Amino acid sequence: MASDECWLVCDGHVLASAERARSHGSRARGLLGRDGIGGALVLAPCRSVHTIGMRFAIDVAYLDEQGVVLKIARMRRNRVGLPVWKARSIVEAEAGAFDRWGLVVGQQVEIRE
Repeated sequence: MASDECWLVCDGHVLASAERARSHGSRARGLLGRDGIGGALVLAPCRSVHTIGMRFAIDVAYLDEQGVVLKIARMRRNRVGLPVWKARSIVEAEAGAFDRWGLVVGQQVEIRE
C-alpha cells in the first residue's frame, strides 16, 4: 500500500489525522502538487525533506525511532532541509499546525493505525 490513514497521538491526546507514506514513490512525492493538507503526512523512513515546487510552507518534525521529536522546523517554499541523522521519520503539516497542536521538541508522538 502506498499510503494509509493513521492518527498522531501525543500524551494520550489526538493531535491530528495523518496519512502515512509507505512506498518510495509516495515518500518522494510527499505534499507536492497539493494546495494544502488538513492533518499531517508521515514519511518513514526519512531523515530530510525539501519544499522545492511546493505550493505552501510547512512545519516539519523529525522523530527518532521511539517517536521523540528531535527537531522542529518551519520551511518556506522552495527550500532544502538539512538531514537530521538520528531521525527515522518525519511529520509534515501546514505551517502553523504544530503551534496549534502544541507540539514541541522532546515530546513523544505515537502513530496509531
